Amino acid sequence: MSQANLLIVANLVADRAASQPDHDVLTFEHEGEVETLTYRQLWENGQRLANGLRGLGMAQGDRFALLIQNHPEFVELMVASAILGTVFVPIDPRTRGAKLAYMLRDSGCRGVICAGYSREGLAEALPECPEVEWIALIGELGDRALPRPAYALGDWLAAPLPDPLLPVTVASEAEPMQLMYTSGTTGDPKGIVVPHARFGAVSNHGEAVFGYRPDDRPYTGLSLTHGNAQFVTLAPSLKMGLRVVFSRRFTKSRLWEVIRAHGCTTFSLLGGMVTAIYAEPPKPDDAENPVRLVISAGMPAAIWEAFERRFGVAVFEFYGAMEGGMTIKRVGEGPVGSCGRPAPGLEVKVVDADDVEVAPGEPGELLFRLSDAPFPPVSYHNNPSASAAKVVDGWLRSGDIVHRDADGWIFYQYRKGGGLRRNGEFVNPAHVERVLAEHPAVDDIFVYGVPAANGAPGEKDIVAAAVLASPIDPAELLGWAASRLEPNAVPTYVQVVPAIPKTASEKPQERFLIAMFQDRAAPVHTIEGARP
Repeated sequence: MSQANLLIVANLVADRAASQPDHDVLTFEHEGEVETLTYRQLWENGQRLANGLRGLGMAQGDRFALLIQNHPEFVELMVASAILGTVFVPIDPRTRGAKLAYMLRDSGCRGVICAGYSREGLAEALPECPEVEWIALIGELGDRALPRPAYALGDWLAAPLPDPLLPVTVASEAEPMQLMYTSGTTGDPKGIVVPHARFGAVSNHGEAVFGYRPDDRPYTGLSLTHGNAQFVTLAPSLKMGLRVVFSRRFTKSRLWEVIRAHGCTTFSLLGGMVTAIYAEPPKPDDAENPVRLVISAGMPAAIWEAFERRFGVAVFEFYGAMEGGMTIKRVGEGPVGSCGRPAPGLEVKVVDADDVEVAPGEPGELLFRLSDAPFPPVSYHNNPSASAAKVVDGWLRSGDIVHRDADGWIFYQYRKGGGLRRNGEFVNPAHVERVLAEHPAVDDIFVYGVPAANGAPGEKDIVAAAVLASPIDPAELLGWAASRLEPNAVPTYVQVVPAIPKTASEKPQERFLIAMFQDRAAPVHTIEGARP
């Protein structure tokens, strides 16, 4: 009898359910309510959900969307999907209307798993999605009419186990596991075809790459609809048996409360979260927490060492993308501000617009290939031209502008086509954010650029989008910046907003702020006062 392929998540969970059935590998918390899952429960619930999906006619290759926050059912449905050989499509549950309709149509989803908080947005999209045949909900169906036949996941989970148990249909790790959509900041979102092999491979990164220890307890509030939560936290924890903790969604105000309550020793964050966490008022016990290691992607250099000192943690920094390519900077290695060097098995080069490799210190696009082979093709669903343009001559094109120092350490600068150039100089928005975040009235901050009022090509005026914890004259915030920053880095505008719009990965959505700025949908101030 051949050994089950443990690169396939359903086989991995079945294996652990046989060897460690009562190990409480998954904990989900939400505002004090806690649900745990052992390997046995994860496997058996995956079987029940697979049987429910099968009852709707779902079969190998069919697709369904997960329009939900971090619930136990999210991981159970990942297992169920691998049992059936279906393909799940994780979508930020805040997505709605035309964008959601596009993703559902493009992916060809036959059904959608949603919850009460995502029903309204789904209802907006469904008139444009005739191919969606069914809806299944976490929680009660309720008395509101739904535009498709609706089912309660709770009914499937309460049913007996299928007898006999359903076999795992996926035979090869090369088969697609999920379609994960890009953020679509420069056009329609692209559906990245993620094979089972990718999830299986990163499950081995826990100890070898991130430095997890067998007794670690990871934590994340990042959405499982995003690659970071799946690849940095979930996959290694399932493989290593780490007792991982998920919050239903990220909330900076409860971060340390949750970590202390569950004894978490590591957590994962992205650059968009750092400033918000750092902007919380300092407390005398900030460093009194069980965390030893923060897995970070985008720690601003301006905050890095202050963040480590304040919270008593060490930062492991990395760069990675769903399509592939990764750099790592282990604790104590390399200069602060660097996102590392190529991960084991990879090599990089940095090239200009003509694909000529640039000298150290010069900016260019970051490219990856395998150390001993060309980079494998990347597949975007229904988009062969984008697929062909992503890997060229064996090199994966990241689309990100970086530079390398003389020792090969890589420093991220900006997304290709972006950047913040003012008066001929590049302004680091992270440094501006750090200074503004230290003002006691600032609850969250994001700095971006708009075309310069003087019309200079490629130049930007600087906008500080601020969430204020207490009412102040925005001119005070500009004065605070002017007394602490070089003149070229002082914002031109303060844009007061109730919240920074963010993606599922807590990345600020600049395009919405720009639209608000242009439409005057939020108060915008200069040092002289409110913009007319």
